[in-house]
Amino acid sequence: MRPGNRLVSPETRERTLMRNLLLAAAASLATFGPALAACPDDTAVQALSRSILANSPAPALTGMTDLADGQCAQDKLVPLMVPHLGQPVGYKVGLTNAAAQQRFGVPHPVTGTIYQQTIALRSGGEVPARFGAVPNVEADLLVRVSSEAINQARTHLDVLRAIDLVIPFIEMPDLVLSGGMDGPNLLAINVGARLGVVGDAIPVEVTEEFAARLGTMTVTLASDQREIARAPGTALLGHPLNVIPWLAEDLARRGERMRVGQYISLGGFSPAVAAEAGRTYTVRYEGLLAQPVSVSVRTH
Repeated sequence: MRPGNRLVSPETRERTLMRNLLLAAAASLATFGPALAACPDDTAVQALSRSILANSPAPALTGMTDLADGQCAQDKLVPLMVPHLGQPVGYKVGLTNAAAQQRFGVPHPVTGTIYQQTIALRSGGEVPARFGAVPNVEADLLVRVSSEAINQARTHLDVLRAIDLVIPFIEMPDLVLSGGMDGPNLLAINVGARLGVVGDAIPVEVTEEFAARLGTMTVTLASDQREIARAPGTALLGHPLNVIPWLAEDLARRGERMRVGQYISLGGFSPAVAAEAGRTYTVRYEGLLAQPVSVSVRTH
C-alpha cells in the first residue's frame, strides 16, 4: 500500500455514494424553482380525475412551468381518488433509472402516493386489461416500513434495520394521458399509481449478504412465459435500497416522512409495457433467495 492510502470499508463507500446521490438530487431540484409556479386550478384537476375514473385518456395539463406545479396538481388529485382507490398506504418512487429520467427530462426520481387498491390483489389474481386509461404492467418491488428510523437511514444496513418485509410486486400503473407526458405531468398524475399485485412477503435479513443479493439479483418480466424485459437489481439507483434515502430526503422537503406500516414501491426495473387482454404477466426474482421467487397476474 502506498503511503497515505487507506482501505475504505463497504459502509463508508455506501455513505459516500448516497451522500453524492442526495446532493445531486437536491441540486437538480433547485433548478425547478417556484418563481413561475402555475399550479393547475381545481377545475382542471377535477376533470383529470374524472378521466382517470372513466378509464378515458386525458389531455396533458397545460401551463405548468416546473415540477412544483406537477406536485401541486398531485396534491389536489390524490384526495379525489381516495374514495375510489382507498386510503394512502405509502409511496411509490418513479424514474429510478437513467433511461426513464432521460425519457421524461427529469434528472432524478419523482414520488407518488399508493393506495389500498395498489396492494390489494394477490399473486395469481385477475384484473381487466382495461383497468385504466392507459394501463401498463411493470416489474417492481415493495418494502414495508417497520421503524421511523428509516427517515434517517443512509446505508444499506440502516435501511434493512428499518424495514421488515421485501415483497415481490407487479405494479399496474395508469399513465392516463393521451400525449404530452413530461416531468410535471408525470407528477400531476401521481406518477401513474393505480393498481398492483403482491407476492409472498420475504422477511428481511439485516446482513451485508442480504443487501448484496438485492443488488445482484436478476428481475425478469414475462408475458405468457415469453420474457419481455430483464434487469439487474442495480437498475434502481445503483441498488434497490438506495431508493429509500432519496425518498426520505424528498419527503422531508415537503414536511412529510415515512411511517411504520407504510409500503414503499421502489420503482420499475425495466420500462412499463402496455397491458394486453388474455395475458399472464409474471415477474421473477432470481438470486434473492436460494430458489427464484415470482408474482403473477392474469388480464381479461
